[in-house]
Amino acid sequence: MILVKAEKEHIPALVEISKKAFDSDITVGASEAGGPPEYDSKEWHVKMMEEGHLFTAIDGERIVGGILVFGDENNPSFLYVGRIFVDPDLFRKGYGIQIMEQIERMNPAVTTWNLDTPIWNQRTSRFYPKIGYIETGRDAEMVYYQKLTGK
Repeated sequence: MILVKAEKEHIPALVEISKKAFDSDITVGASEAGGPPEYDSKEWHVKMMEEGHLFTAIDGERIVGGILVFGDENNPSFLYVGRIFVDPDLFRKGYGIQIMEQIERMNPAVTTWNLDTPIWNQRTSRFYPKIGYIETGRDAEMVYYQKLTGK
């Protein structure tokens, strides 16, 4: 599997996978199908691609998922993982781990990785600690995680 900057021709598949992945959260604690803002919007994904935030995970000829990341122009050692999504047909096959490992390798100057996830999401509450993220806080809706990588 490789992780590349998203391209225009990836957008239809990325939107479809995003929608399927986040709608599947109903099986891990969501009260209804749905996802984060604009998770099913072609226009929004295009904007994220144009701004350099969206990456595509490809295995062979197949797009298997994507990730959105946001840096801090005042702190190049910080990166926020906005969302990660994998085709639900491929859950539990290691793609999420590979995506996270590759985004880290692509950003060697980053030493502080932050993300958050809904408090009800049973899948992500197991996944992020498994790949080295530590819970740093929570509120009524979200759990906040951080991973520090060595430099």
